[in-house]
Amino acid sequence: MARTNRELADFLKRARSQSDPSRAGLPPDGRVRRVPGLRREEVALLAGVSTDYYARLEQGRPITPSPAVVEALGRALGLDDAGRAHLKDLIGATASPARQRPRPVQRVRPGLYQLLDALDGEPVLILGRRTDILAANRMAKALFTDFEQLLPRDRNYARWMFLGDDARSLFVDWEDQARAAVESLRFEVGRDPGDQATNTLVADLRTHSPAFDQWWEQHRVHQRTHGSKRLRHPLVGELTVEYETLTLPGDPDTTLFVYTAEAGSPSKRALDLLASWTLTDSGTEPDRRRRHDPAQEQ
Repeated sequence: MARTNRELADFLKRARSQSDPSRAGLPPDGRVRRVPGLRREEVALLAGVSTDYYARLEQGRPITPSPAVVEALGRALGLDDAGRAHLKDLIGATASPARQRPRPVQRVRPGLYQLLDALDGEPVLILGRRTDILAANRMAKALFTDFEQLLPRDRNYARWMFLGDDARSLFVDWEDQARAAVESLRFEVGRDPGDQATNTLVADLRTHSPAFDQWWEQHRVHQRTHGSKRLRHPLVGELTVEYETLTLPGDPDTTLFVYTAEAGSPSKRALDLLASWTLTDSGTEPDRRRRHDPAQEQ
């Protein structure tokens, strides 16, 4: 069975086991449920397909459902938008030939470095494929860590979150943030299961982080578009920042993460204090002069 088929089979099984039968609208049949979630025949009934057809999908057989069936499966399993998009990606990967050539090295164009400088008062990260840190402005380095001081292979948000020395102590809600990192990486693997660099990163994290390995097995997916992070910063204490993500037109693999705090709040004052403390140390060298190390993609 091809690897992409196993991914689809695993995702369907996990999604079915996590479905709530009481919310599916099925009439009670009097049978005792020995395992959590919906039965195969129940998913098939809700999706309007035969039990045999759904069983073959869940076994990872090379079947390509129609878009209508994919949508019906998403509804039957109670998937959110990210889950439905992931299901479509996995089915599309099953139907398409595997990509053989490696993807080109990601580079940050000069205009984005200028944008980082213009947004100097707010922390901003530029993330690429597989959560690689492509660039960060002065405030992002002060709030999180100076990724440029790390080895090229370590300039990755998920790797830093699970294998770094300071992420666990920095995030008050580390478990929530770490789970989101796993689920975002899962989502990306579904978009391009043949990317060797992503698969190598996942294998390394599964080997060296029991928490990552445990959450990876749950096969949950998440697409980060906005949210909040609670931090316990060594210089300015506890603060909460909100983030919004901006995906660049024409470059869907590059995303800006912009972090802000509510005006007049203690968190905003903490950010302002952090900005004043770090200005003389790191604000004299514009971020536009720093360039991404292609070795990061090796």
